[in-house]
Amino acid sequence: MDKKIKKEDRRVRYTKQIIKESFLNLLKKNSFTKITVTELCRLAEINRGTFYLHYYDMDDVLDDVLNDMLSDTSGVVDHVFSGECQNPNCSYPFCDKIHSNDMFRPLLLDDTISAKIIDKMADHKENFITWLMSHSILTFEEAEAVFYFQMNGCLTINRLMIRNHCDDWKKIQKTIDAFIRAGLESFLIHDQRTENM
Repeated sequence: MDKKIKKEDRRVRYTKQIIKESFLNLLKKNSFTKITVTELCRLAEINRGTFYLHYYDMDDVLDDVLNDMLSDTSGVVDHVFSGECQNPNCSYPFCDKIHSNDMFRPLLLDDTISAKIIDKMADHKENFITWLMSHSILTFEEAEAVFYFQMNGCLTINRLMIRNHCDDWKKIQKTIDAFIRAGLESFLIHDQRTENM
């Protein structure tokens, strides 16, 4: 019985992966709002019943793809203040994942999806806001504004770099990281709490 369950799990993972890959391939040619379940099923070589067995609709597929894209990415504070991470389990910033993985790039270039990316990133804003408030005199509203300003700026620069086929992303990233670090440090209360970062 266990072998059968494992086989089904493997098949489910495989089918979902095919659906997500087909979705990303369609996104290279069409905007998110123009992609249909029928078109996706045709490309994935599955029937509509199989699609609906795994996903409710196209927004559900997008949500799963965004979860994949944002998995194992580090938070802003972890990335900006830690420098080059030596820990083998260290996650890496969202922008690195986009620049190192061509398949996720069409997500950034779609206006509808860009807004959804910000919403998805906002699911994790509490850690950033809590950290910033506990290390500064910023109010919740101010810390939240800094979060959204930073996320929208990072998303916009990533879109620009992809559209312009930037071949020196690491240099640009270091410049942006220095800018973010200096901006955040200007708000920090410099006492024993910040010395232990």
